[in-house]
Amino acid sequence: MGSNQTWVTEVTLLGFQVDSALEFFLFGLFSLFYTLMLLGNGVILGLICLDSRLHTPMYFFLSHLAIIDISYASNNVPKMLANLVSQKRTISFVPCIMQTFLYLAFAATECLILVVMSYDRYVAICHPLHYTFIMSWRVCSVLASASWAFSFLWDLVHLVLILRLPFCGPHEINHFFCEILSVLKLACADTWLNQIIIVSSCVCILVGPLGLVLLSYARILAAILRIQSGEGRGKAFSTCSSHLCVVGLFFGSAIILYMTPESSHSQDQRKILSLFYSLFNPMLNPLIYSLRNTEVKGALRKILGKKRSV
Repeated sequence: MGSNQTWVTEVTLLGFQVDSALEFFLFGLFSLFYTLMLLGNGVILGLICLDSRLHTPMYFFLSHLAIIDISYASNNVPKMLANLVSQKRTISFVPCIMQTFLYLAFAATECLILVVMSYDRYVAICHPLHYTFIMSWRVCSVLASASWAFSFLWDLVHLVLILRLPFCGPHEINHFFCEILSVLKLACADTWLNQIIIVSSCVCILVGPLGLVLLSYARILAAILRIQSGEGRGKAFSTCSSHLCVVGLFFGSAIILYMTPESSHSQDQRKILSLFYSLFNPMLNPLIYSLRNTEVKGALRKILGKKRSV
C-alpha cells in the first residue's frame, strides 16, 4: 500500500445528483411510495392473520413475501430519503457493509419464496386431490425456513469475501445505497473472486429459480388446457395471474440489473433500475395481489364490514 492511501471508515452516498428543488420533490414522491408500500404489505399481513379463510399455504407464503418486501425496502429507502434532504450524506463503513449484506439476503430470499409459491400453485392445479397431503403445514414451514436460511448463509459468502478486501478509497459511492458492485469499486485490491461469486449467485439465485418457475407454469398451463369448462379454466388462471405478474416484475428487473453487461447501462440507469427493484416492486406486490385476488378483496370487505357494524 502506498503511504498516500487511507482506509475507508465512512463513505458518501452521492445518490441522485439533481438540483435541490427536485431533491425535495423526489423526497415527497418516494416518501409517498414508501408509505404506500408499508401500508399495502401491512394490510396483506393483517388480513392473512385475521381471516381464517386465508390460513392456507398460498397465503402463508404470501405473508413471507410481504415481510421480505417490507424488510427489503426498509433496508435502503429510509437512508435514501434522509440523504435527499441532508447536506451530510455519509454512512459509516460497517453499516454500509451490513446494508449490502441484507440487500442481497432479502433479494435471494424473495427469489426462493417466489419459486416455492409457484410450486404451491403447481401442486394445487396439477395434483388437487393430493394438495393437502403434499403441502402440509410441516412442509410449508420447512420450505419457508429453508428459503430464509439458505439465502442468509449463501450471502455470508459475499460478506466474508468483501471483508477480506482492503478498502482505501475513493470515499464516494455513486449510488443511493451500498449496492455490492458500487462497494467493490472502493477496494484497492483485485476483486476477481468477488465477481465470480456474484456471477455464480446470479446463476443459482436468479436463472435457476426462474427456470423452476417457468417449468412449474409450463406444467400448470398444460393442466389448465385440459380442463373442459371455461369457468374452471378461468378460475385456474386467476389463481396464478397475480403470482406471474410479481415474478415477471421481480426477475425481469433483477436480470436486467445484474445479468446484462455493466457498460450497457449508465450509472443513472442502474440507479433507476435499483430503485424499481428496491421500492416500486415491494409497493406493487400487495396492489397486484389485492386487485387481482377475489379472496383478498373478500377478506378486506369482511374486516371493513365488521368495523362499520361495531
